[in-house]
Formats: sequence, C-alpha cells, structure tokens
Amino acid sequence: MLLTSHLFVLLILGRGALGVDVSISVTAPANAPTIAPNLVSFSIEQDRWTDYAGTTSRNQFFFNTLDNLGALTGQPPQLRIGADSEDRTIFSSSVRVAFLFFPAISNTTPYPEASDVVVGDGYYQAAQFLPSNTHVIWGLNFGRNNLTATFLEAKSLAKAFSSTTMRNSGILLDAIEIGNEADFYGGNGDRNSSWSIAQYATEWEAFATNVSAAAGLSATSHTQFWGGAFALSSHSSTSFSPQGIFAQNMLTSAPGRLIRTISQHRYSGSFCEGSGGLLQDLMTKATIRGNLTIFNPDIAVVRGKGLDYVLGETNSYACHGAPGVSNVGGAALWTLDYALFASQIGISRVFFHQGIGYKYSLVQPATLTRSPIDGSTLATPLRPHIQPQYYGAIIAAEAIGRSGSTRAVELTVNDSRIAGYAFYEGSYLKRAILINAQAFFTATTTERPIVHVNLKISGSAAPTTMQVKRLFVPHADDTAGLTWGSQTYETSDGRVSGSLKVTTINVSAGVDVQATEVVMLTFK
Repeated sequence: MLLTSHLFVLLILGRGALGVDVSISVTAPANAPTIAPNLVSFSIEQDRWTDYAGTTSRNQFFFNTLDNLGALTGQPPQLRIGADSEDRTIFSSSVRVAFLFFPAISNTTPYPEASDVVVGDGYYQAAQFLPSNTHVIWGLNFGRNNLTATFLEAKSLAKAFSSTTMRNSGILLDAIEIGNEADFYGGNGDRNSSWSIAQYATEWEAFATNVSAAAGLSATSHTQFWGGAFALSSHSSTSFSPQGIFAQNMLTSAPGRLIRTISQHRYSGSFCEGSGGLLQDLMTKATIRGNLTIFNPDIAVVRGKGLDYVLGETNSYACHGAPGVSNVGGAALWTLDYALFASQIGISRVFFHQGIGYKYSLVQPATLTRSPIDGSTLATPLRPHIQPQYYGAIIAAEAIGRSGSTRAVELTVNDSRIAGYAFYEGSYLKRAILINAQAFFTATTTERPIVHVNLKISGSAAPTTMQVKRLFVPHADDTAGLTWGSQTYETSDGRVSGSLKVTTINVSAGVDVQATEVVMLTFK
C-alpha cells in the first residue's frame, strides 16, 4: 500500500500536477486600485496610420477589433498615434491624405518606418472612422526642430477634431504629444551631442506655446498635453526622466501647466540588431515584474504631482518584435500579465505599439505582400488578421468588465509560474484570472505540465461555485490556433466565431491550469 501511494505521487509529479494554495478575499482590499476599462490601449506608428483607420471609408477589420474590446468594457481602447515617424511628419496643404517615403527593407526590418511623411487634412480627418467615444493622443514633430511645420500640423489636427463630422462620431482628442523619445535626439542627429534636459525643456516650452495657440489649448479645453515620451529614464533630476522634467520647472510654464499625463516608453528587449530573445524569458513572472518595477520611483514622483502615468509606447522587443517570441501564443500570456501587473504599480494605461508588418502587432489591419519575418515575397498575401497577443487584450477587457469602476489586486501565489489577479465590482469579488507562464513548446515531448490551484476564499457570503473559461494555446511557440472559451478571433472580419464553452464547478474543487494557459474564474 505504501509503495502504491508513492507510485501515485510520482506519477502526479511527473505530469506536473502540483498543488498551490491561493487566498482570495471576498471584499476588495483597501489597496486594490481601480482599473481603467481601456487599460490595454494601442500606440500606432504614425506613418501608415490611415491603413488602420481608412482614408475615404472605414477599415472595417480594424474597427471590429477595437469594437470587440469596447463591447466588453464599455470603452474602446485609447489610441496614441505617433512613434518614430511622428518626428518625420510635416504638413502640406497641397496633399490630400499622405505621401510616404520609405528606406530599403532588410531581413531584420521588412517593414521599416517611413523616412519622410507629408500629410494633408485628410490624414487627421481619418480619425472619424474610429469607434464612437474613442479617445486619441496625437504626436507632433519635434525632432526636425521646425516650429512652423509643427504649428501647421497642429492647425490641421485641431481642424479635424473640431469638425462636425468628428464631433458627431464622438471621437475626442485627449492630448497632444510633442516629440517622440527626445532623449535619443542627441544620438540620432536630431540635435547635437550635448543635448540636455535643460535644452529640451526650453525648446519644448517654445513649441508647446505655439501648439497651444494653433490648437486652442487652454486650462479649460478638453485637449491637454502628454509630457515626456522618453525611451529611457535616468530616474534623475539632472537628465531625461520625469524628475528631470519637474526639476526644470516645466509644470510652472504656461504650456507646462497643461501637462496632465507623463508618458514613458518601455520594451522588454531589442531585436534592432537581429538577435532574438527567449520566449520563456519574456513570459516569466519575475522578468515581467522586474521590467516594470524599475519605474517605481518615477511613478511615485509623477503621482505626487497629481499627474497620470502611462506606458505610452510599449511591447515585447523593440524594433518591431522578435520572430518566434513576439508573434506567438506565449506572447498572449505576457501581454495579459504585463498589463495587469502594470495596473498594480500605478500605471493607468498600457499602450501596446502597433505597425504594419510588425511582428508584435496585436492586429495586422492591412494585406501584407511580403513576410513580416524576413521580408521575402509571399506566394499568397496575408489578409488582415489578429495575432496571438490580441487574446491577451480580450481577456483583460473581459476580466475588467463594464462596471466602469472595477478594482483589481494581484494575488499572492507561491509559485514562480503562476500569476493571479482578483477583480471586484462594488468591492465584491466577481472574477479571478490565473496565468501559467511555463512555456509548453512544439518540441516538448513530455506530457503538458499542470498546476492545481486550491482556492481559499475568505469573508462572509463567499461564493461556492464558479464558471471556468480557458485560453487554449496549442503551444507557446505557435502563431495561430488559440481559442478563448473555445471561440476564435482568427477570422476574416476580426469578430469572434464558434460556440462558447465554459464549465461550472465547485470552488472547493480548485482548478487545474496547464502550462501556457490562462483561466478566468467567474464566481457565482
């Protein structure tokens, strides 16, 4: 009998069905932050922005992918339109929409950003095709140091968003961002090598004063400014960081008083030289937390000024993502845990960067004729499609829900693979998310590991049953075939398809979570 018991235990351990206890309070802890319905938002590379929105009519595929998220939370994702090509864009009244000029492609960068972008009024007016109640942040050119060109951009931008068509569409310009990653200007040729935070502050105030006049910004206008948008942070008052902005007294200047949000950019690695990362490294719970908590000092000082703090541009690996890491199933789990953990440390929204042909895009809204992996010509063009990370956005939206005041707290899980979050409406427990970030690869020959989670729910009127919904990922390195509750978003129109499948079980039974799987528990 003793031998049989030992054999049973060994079999369970071999399969990976280890147990972990997770405690959840029925009522929201006092420190549980309120989560923005559009916690997961998008940053869009500015050059081919109209490939997303449309030019003379709506891009229905992209619209649908935004509308899916808005239907789950009551608010569509916010859109920040900018990035590298933000500092390469100028306005011309003789251009209707846009002329784009691109550098040569390479195996590493098969879809490079435009080197020059010349736009007209139609470029900004295209925002009318977004879902109603979409809030937009738009980046203007600071890199070229041409005050007149930026003034003209701002005039056209303001004209578009004040038009009757835009107002009737319910599209709002929340903020203007002046310059993208200005901390890099001293090294990329946009300024001289002695470029400093003091020079930045002086020039930003000059540009912002003129942009305010062109776009009608004031203390009472809906549109305000985003500040920062730096690639890195020195966390120092003497260099590029929120601390540096504040030390230069930017907030006391007339345009600086219109800064409502500080934006920081963050990538977990780089593919700029063509060297990829490891998918398990990206997904790992400790890595995600280390990549975000580095900004704790910045978040504290920004919040101390009464300002909002966002990751205004972020994703997995810089320079459009790494193949086999950014474009695969494991990245969906990373997206979900990354965004939810960000909400726990004072980051209001996470703007995942997107671009046409980018490996880390959640949504590819246009037909691709060459491979986004190596630039080779495709025998069959790739139609518009979602990529695995999009499921992470869907799950976050569904977990947050439509209350408009959902609070969430990270759960303490004594397991390096499992992350968990509880969601509260009206301070009462509604849902929980469990993420098993252990990567299960196509080359794995052993059985898929499982962790059994025992739930310990404390408090009066604790739920006794729960509905279980699962994100199925065939393998962490698969690029397709994911389902959420047995339904797919890998469709020709970006809408969900298939019959929903969930199970209802007793809370006391706990729940199994496979390697590379997400489970959502809805308590009854």
